[in-house]
Amino acid sequence: MSAAENRYDEPRDPRQDRPLAGLFADLARESANLARSEIALAKAELTDKASEAAGGVAFIAVGGLVAFAGVLVLLAAAVLGLSNVLAPWLSALIVGVVVLAVGGILAYVGKNRLSPANLRPRRTMNTLDEDKRWAKSQLAR
Repeated sequence: MSAAENRYDEPRDPRQDRPLAGLFADLARESANLARSEIALAKAELTDKASEAAGGVAFIAVGGLVAFAGVLVLLAAAVLGLSNVLAPWLSALIVGVVVLAVGGILAYVGKNRLSPANLRPRRTMNTLDEDKRWAKSQLAR
């Protein structure tokens, strides 16, 4: 069997015929592509996390405003209670307590949405860990 017959019978990996400089150029290009992809993923994920944080801030702001309204109602209840010690102040007091409770719940939900665990870019960190493991396995060959 001649070398020419062997060339056509067996499939060959085209990378085996490439010079070492070409392989290093491919490595550099693919590494740059990988870095750009990781940066794009991190940007997308951080944008998503920023949107979640904005939602948490909105809940805190609304909760604060509702709680402030509750304080105003409680102040009105105190005024009514001092001026007229009958049922009108009691109803204002009940409304004030309910409004404060709703405001507290909204602020608590907003605070939980801003926890550091929710803001961590998990997918990006996972893919970076995978890339690190892959690179280590490639270097170990």
